[in-house]
Amino acid sequence: MRNVFRKFPACLALTALAAFGQTAATFDVASVKPSALDMAKIAAAAQAGQMPKMGPHIDGARAEYTFMSLKDLITVAYKVKPFQITGPDWLAGQRFDIVAKLPDGASKDDSPKMLQALLAERFKLEVHRDSSEHPVLALVVGKGGPKLKESPEAPKAVDESAPLKPGEMQTDSADGPIRMTVGKDGSATVDMGMKGKMSYKMDLGTKSMHLDANMITMGGLADMLTQFSQIGGGGGRQVVDMTELKGYYQVAMDISLADLMNMARAAGMDVPAGAAGAPSANPSDAASDPSGSSTLLTSVQAFGLKLESRKAKVEQLIVDHAEKSPTGN
Repeated sequence: MRNVFRKFPACLALTALAAFGQTAATFDVASVKPSALDMAKIAAAAQAGQMPKMGPHIDGARAEYTFMSLKDLITVAYKVKPFQITGPDWLAGQRFDIVAKLPDGASKDDSPKMLQALLAERFKLEVHRDSSEHPVLALVVGKGGPKLKESPEAPKAVDESAPLKPGEMQTDSADGPIRMTVGKDGSATVDMGMKGKMSYKMDLGTKSMHLDANMITMGGLADMLTQFSQIGGGGGRQVVDMTELKGYYQVAMDISLADLMNMARAAGMDVPAGAAGAPSANPSDAASDPSGSSTLLTSVQAFGLKLESRKAKVEQLIVDHAEKSPTGN
């Protein structure tokens, strides 16, 4: 009898954990619908300083994923970056709106697993992880040494409890909450928490976007460069930080409007070939160098860095199967 009482607390703990695991595995209810957002209205509202609600938002027991492609949803569910996902191009096409309810006792930290279960149920998503050698672009220090300006302070995590400022919006990411403010002139500032801060502004005179990043690590810069390396339709290689630089830096670069248009196309957006500054409708025409961007190499060299073709182990999430349309709600 004494042994039974000794084991009783452990049994209770295991039972509680098992019960919590069952309730936290899936959302209580969830609605998945094609997104009805009007991008023209969103652009107009953004220019007026009114931020739309887009991306993932978890507030209490309510989870919302607004205007997100299946690829976007996979990045949130499996906590990977877009360039780590290997799958068909259409994953970045159709956008969806998801509204779901978390079960009692669940928290925001449980939502990625619940989203995984939802994608498996509604989109029949099947994936597996892989780590193997792939051709990459190694970000290394040039012969003359780095020409980077160190930031005077280190980044801080976004305070979720702080009230939003006028024109500011907050969205969730695998690295924590992000806050963004868009000005009436189309400029924007983005507080990425521990990944630093970024601001950008379009210059119609030079047909380019000027980007300033503060308190950014070399790993963060490599991630940013990877996005630009893949603007030619996703064919660019992943950029891997091999600089061994450990500080926080200030980085500024100008990205051509033509490259931005290709990035929008690669993200699944319908960009007319005749749009101002738009490049050829054939994304491969923009990939004149290994990085996939005509402005990327020039920007990197200005920092005293360079990109070298190498092979390295790359963590990938392989999409084995997915349906384009979700099953009924």
